Amino acid sequence: MEEQQVSFEEAMERLELIVGRLENGDVPLETAIELFQEGMKLSQLCGSKLEEVERKIEVLIEGESGLQKKPFAPANEDRGD
Repeated sequence: MEEQQVSFEEAMERLELIVGRLENGDVPLETAIELFQEGMKLSQLCGSKLEEVERKIEVLIEGESGLQKKPFAPANEDRGD
């Protein structure tokens, strides 16, 4: 799986599948290690894609208001959950 060509949604789907297999616990140790390594790469890829989107949102907000840069806050932080 070519990391740079994978969409966020595809990476999350694959990551969920990997987590499910690892939680099931019936994979050989060598396979579990390979799945874990792939999962870590996918997690990092998703994190970097989210950071990129966050920067774009900050720029858009700054461009719209022209006054100040407002960082993106996830919905659960807005509610204080």
